[in-house]
Amino acid sequence: MQSILSFESSKDHYTADVCIVWCFDARFSHLLDTFIKDRNYTQIDLVKIAGGAKEIDFVIDQIGKSIKLHHTPRVVLMVHNECGAYGGSTDPAFYEAELSKAADKVRASFPSVEVEAIFADFDGLKLV
Repeated sequence: MQSILSFESSKDHYTADVCIVWCFDARFSHLLDTFIKDRNYTQIDLVKIAGGAKEIDFVIDQIGKSIKLHHTPRVVLMVHNECGAYGGSTDPAFYEAELSKAADKVRASFPSVEVEAIFADFDGLKLV
């Protein structure tokens, strides 16, 4: 293999502060960075996929790996307004219902983990 970038990463094992499930829509990337900084998270297992929490059955497996490998105590699920993966809906009540279902599935799968459901729109974040 040809080296394209030299960088030394820590080999130390870590405990994740949180596993965040976020949509890959770049319009919300800065919001994610701000959220992480605001919460003082330093070790994050980030699952970034179209629709964020929309694909909860796939995400459950990823969350499980975060919990098993990094002893993650908290999961944050995100969906956002006008998400193309959801057909571009602009109805916050629709997203609230979707997030609630996803959060319930995560809680049922991992009862000892704290789950937070967050709706993002173009004005910021709202807890569901």
